[in-house]
Amino acid sequence: MSQEFVPDENESVSEALEEDCPNSDPVEISEQDIVLVTVVGSPQGVRETILTLYRLGFAEVGDWSPVQRAANAGQVMSVLIRRKRADGTPPRKSGR
Repeated sequence: MSQEFVPDENESVSEALEEDCPNSDPVEISEQDIVLVTVVGSPQGVRETILTLYRLGFAEVGDWSPVQRAANAGQVMSVLIRRKRADGTPPRKSGR
């Protein structure tokens, strides 16, 4: 894994992210904090990964996009869009 993505011990993660986007307004980043999670692999592997993430409380199965063909033959993909809540915490699955 590339070490360029690991922040220095003396530096917070948010400071490291701000350095990666020097022309961005920090308020704008926090208001529009969106993360795309993409799972690519065999149809069975993608389904199993989505179910595992559901069991871990990461996201509801229905929050993922419909499975679509990926660039490589025999592979599919699904995407999850996550938005941080106003208090800065990620949304949690209900009922847990």
